[in-house]
Amino acid sequence: MVDLVTGDRRVTDLTDHVVGFCADRGDGLCHVFAPHATAGLALMELGSGSEEDLSDLLDRLLPRDARYRHRHGSPGHGSDHLLPVLVSPALSLPVAGGRLLLGTWQSVVLVDPNVDNTRRHVRLSWLAG
Repeated sequence: MVDLVTGDRRVTDLTDHVVGFCADRGDGLCHVFAPHATAGLALMELGSGSEEDLSDLLDRLLPRDARYRHRHGSPGHGSDHLLPVLVSPALSLPVAGGRLLLGTWQSVVLVDPNVDNTRRHVRLSWLAG
C-alpha cells in the first residue's frame, strides 16, 4: 500500500511507487486501486501543462458549487463524489521482466480534487503472467 499526503494537488504522481513495486516481479499485471469515493487513477503526461489542463477540464465538467444533492464538506464537494465515474479508481498495467510497460510520456497518477481529505492510500497488487 502507498500512503500519500496530497495537500492541495489534484494530480499526484505515483509512477515511482509502481515502478518500485514491479521491479523484481518478472512478467505480469500490476493492479493499482484507489479505495476512495472521490479519487481516480489515470495515465497522463506530466510537466507539460497537462495537470493544469486536467484541473481546468474537471472545473468545467464538475463545477464546485451548490448544485449537488451530496452537500457535506466544502462547497461543491458533491462534484468530488462524481469524479470516479469519469476517472476510474483502478488500473491494470502490463509488466515485462519487472519493467512497467508505459509509453514514453505516460505517468501513473492519482486524480483527487477533494480538499477535505488530503491523506490517501493506493493499493498495489500483482498477478503473475
